[in-house]
Amino acid sequence: MLVNAYGAHAGDQPLQPLQITRRAPGAHDVQIDIAFCGICHSDLHQVRAEWQGTQFPCVPGHEIVGRVAAVGVHVHGFRPGDLVGIGCIVDSCKHCADCEDGLENYCDGMIGTYNFPTPDAPGWTLGGYSQQIVVHERYVLRIRHPEEQLAAVAPLLCAGITTYSPLRHWNVGPGKKVGVVGIGGLGHMGIKLAHALGAHVVAFTTSDAKREAALQLGADEVVVSRNAEEMAAHAKSFDLILNTVAAPHNLDAFLVLLKRDGTMTLVGAPATAHDSPNVFNLIMKRRTLAGSMIGGIAETQEMLDFCAEHGIVADIELVRADQINDSYERMLKGDVKYRFVIDNATLAG
Repeated sequence: MLVNAYGAHAGDQPLQPLQITRRAPGAHDVQIDIAFCGICHSDLHQVRAEWQGTQFPCVPGHEIVGRVAAVGVHVHGFRPGDLVGIGCIVDSCKHCADCEDGLENYCDGMIGTYNFPTPDAPGWTLGGYSQQIVVHERYVLRIRHPEEQLAAVAPLLCAGITTYSPLRHWNVGPGKKVGVVGIGGLGHMGIKLAHALGAHVVAFTTSDAKREAALQLGADEVVVSRNAEEMAAHAKSFDLILNTVAAPHNLDAFLVLLKRDGTMTLVGAPATAHDSPNVFNLIMKRRTLAGSMIGGIAETQEMLDFCAEHGIVADIELVRADQINDSYERMLKGDVKYRFVIDNATLAG
């Protein structure tokens, strides 16, 4: 079936209205009418061919929320009318060790929500900047937030799980001191989630102007990373630092803030590499520099349930489809608090 969408035909062209084909639901499929889709920074990188391998036309979007429109004959966990979400994963091999552990995000055969191989037309997946999507039931997530919060739930499907997964993996909770570097789309979720998990949260920013905003998000303290005295006051004190910055910067400045056996995990994906850290900042205190990528389906559902229980959503600005290109430019300038979300009803014209 043909549905309206927004996408680009080349990396140097703006996104524009187009029509795409969605398959009819198979026996294990869920057909979803998309209400809202978040705009992720990776959407911009992919659609502008700044990352290798973009297939065109490219329809981005992997922060999808909406209602079930139809289900296949063997689907029993969902029914029409249910509020559901789709994140970054729409398929995987289902049988490797990662899939069996519920970590489909690390499966070598993981299929992303857009720009990954699929037998469906046109041969690669097309994402959530569209009216509808059809996905295998295994990758559909239940949303338990009130319907009036649905638009603000959308970024949880990427920004939320990207920060929740490392916080859970490194056992963040009461008695732990956690730093969050960067107060943007990822960082603002990291602050909210670490706070809700019971940690003592310190937000790091390059701008003193963001101090009050970070405190309102749930930070217990705010450090301006350009202030040497403020940084030094936290030396060797953190259990975990969640680094959300998607630009190359000095990792050593934060590694020295970790206590013995502390970890800094990177979740931001810069277009060019960081400088290598000083190995002595790792070996002298048995510190760890790690990375983390989104989360598996079970963990994403856990995150959504946790957020519903604690009343956590993203801070968003709702935009029309014809504002997507302007939103990309504003996102590059940091002119959003903290995520753009598309009202997919506007795709109809």
